[in-house]
Amino acid sequence: MQQTTSPDSVESRILEIARAHIRKFGAARATIVGVAQDAGMTHANVYRYFPSKATLFEEITASWLRPIETRLREVAEGPAPAHDKLESMLMTVHRAYRQKIEEDLALFDLLIEALEGDRPVARRHRARVQSEVQRVVEEGIASGAFAMSDRRRAMALIFDAAHRFIHPIALRLDKEVSSAALAARFETIVGMTLRTLRAGRA
Repeated sequence: MQQTTSPDSVESRILEIARAHIRKFGAARATIVGVAQDAGMTHANVYRYFPSKATLFEEITASWLRPIETRLREVAEGPAPAHDKLESMLMTVHRAYRQKIEEDLALFDLLIEALEGDRPVARRHRARVQSEVQRVVEEGIASGAFAMSDRRRAMALIFDAAHRFIHPIALRLDKEVSSAALAARFETIVGMTLRTLRAGRA
């Protein structure tokens, strides 16, 4: 009996080869034709799964962002107090980005390009991160854990304070700073932010 290859397995193979090409050649030099050759198919067949190089790169970026988003959702839905959830979420984003910078810079730079180009994958990721943080902020306000009752003010405080440590472009600029040093600074900032949220005033 002839075995057929499932569309999911073909798509996964294309993605894996494309990742390897980006790591080896860089995003600018990686091509659909080159990916197709290594996948043993025509470039027209690759286009059946990914209509453009941009679409392919968006899926590669989304694939490593999804576990971060999943973890944030799990924390938000967990039983911990709001202040513990918020600390965990901020540190999760920081550590995940730093790890990607250190271990897989070529793919991290796809996110930078997506942010600079205001592409859908970047907008979706930013919206999901903000949404999960907002859930925890609203929970903290409702439970009385956060005396700062203005949600918009609380969100602005959190993201303004955390910007250097959770914004991909800012972290990329700090690539040469040690992870331990950055994490220690961020822990201090997070602690100050949480105290302000609890007190209700800056």
